[in-house]
Amino acid sequence: MKQTFLMYAKYLQDKDKKIAALLDGLSNDEREKDRGSYYKSLSGLFRHVTGAQGFFLGTLQSSLPGNSKAKLVPLPDAKALPEGILTEAQWKELKAFSEKADQALVDFLSALSDEDLKIHAKWFSGDMVPLSFMLSQLLVHAVHHQGAISQILDEMKIDNDFSGIGVKFL
Repeated sequence: MKQTFLMYAKYLQDKDKKIAALLDGLSNDEREKDRGSYYKSLSGLFRHVTGAQGFFLGTLQSSLPGNSKAKLVPLPDAKALPEGILTEAQWKELKAFSEKADQALVDFLSALSDEDLKIHAKWFSGDMVPLSFMLSQLLVHAVHHQGAISQILDEMKIDNDFSGIGVKFL
């Protein structure tokens, strides 16, 4: 199971790099324009994806026992992400955070043991769920919102195949 999670983490890392590169090709005004999505702008969607990843990682890590190797993986602080309409400098900060969060996910998963995946943690509802479920939700959440970004880029007539089936990340 761990290897499957790790494969999808590398997939997300690859796709986030492609998304950031595509969004870099837009002006700051185009990235920040309200596109009618719940998170408004393309950078707002990207911030939500990467911020949630940082949040999930913190929750996962805090659920581990002190002797887990994954407890030692440094994680980026999602609370440091800028809010609202971003400046060009803040966009660069967000991209850097995304790179750190993606690498932290790969490192975190690499350090997890199979036994760690069975540990239960408190879910948002208050229910206790296995870490494997939380990891599944993190990955599904990211892919879902990457799809929303792809759909907006399609509407803008911007070629984007970051959600394609390339396997160079393997």
